[in-house]
Amino acid sequence: MFLEVSEAKYLDHYRILLTFNNGEQKTVDLQHELNGTVYEPLRQLDYFKNFRVKYNTIEWSNGADYAPEYLYEIGL
Repeated sequence: MFLEVSEAKYLDHYRILLTFNNGEQKTVDLQHELNGTVYEPLRQLDYFKNFRVKYNTIEWSNGADYAPEYLYEIGL
C-alpha cells in the first residue's frame, strides 16, 4: 500500500496534524524543514496555514509540498 495523507489540520506555529490512509495520525513540525527557494514563502505563518490535501500529500499554492513518506517519518 502506498502511504497517503488523507486529512490535514493546522494546529499552531508550523505544526500540522496529519491523518494517513493507514489510519495513523501524526503531528509534523515543519519549522526546520522550510529550506530552499520553494519553501521560503511558507516561513510567513499566514501563507503556511493555507495548505490543502492534494495528490496524496499537503500542498501550498506555490506548488511546495512534501512526500507523504517523509511526513510520516518525521511525524510524532
